[in-house]
Amino acid sequence: MKNIIVMIGLTYLGLAFFGDTAMAAEGADAAAAMGAEGADAAAAMAAEAAAAMGKGLKGIGGGIAAGLAVVGAGIGIGRIGGGAVESIARQPEMAGTIGTNMIITAALVEGVALFAVVVGLLGIL
Repeated sequence: MKNIIVMIGLTYLGLAFFGDTAMAAEGADAAAAMGAEGADAAAAMAAEAAAAMGKGLKGIGGGIAAGLAVVGAGIGIGRIGGGAVESIARQPEMAGTIGTNMIITAALVEGVALFAVVVGLLGIL
């Protein structure tokens, strides 16, 4: 399963990096065949392809940032919850105090994760 996820990710990155570049090269070849006007058109197409590639890379960067923030928050909250359940199992009389502390700590982790997701999404804009 891990290999499949890695292959899908690599395919997505390859398309993001090289998809626009290939289209720009085809457009430049066609424009160069048209002559001097084609050279201007080729330069415009190359600039457009570079801008599109920059937008794609920004999207990938923002998505990776937001995804890593969510994964980190999930791991953190899972560890907090697991530790709280183990603590309550050892000392059932402290369940209220442990539960309150668990919720406060999980909220802090979730707040940081939400902030990271917003920063990642703002990177796209």
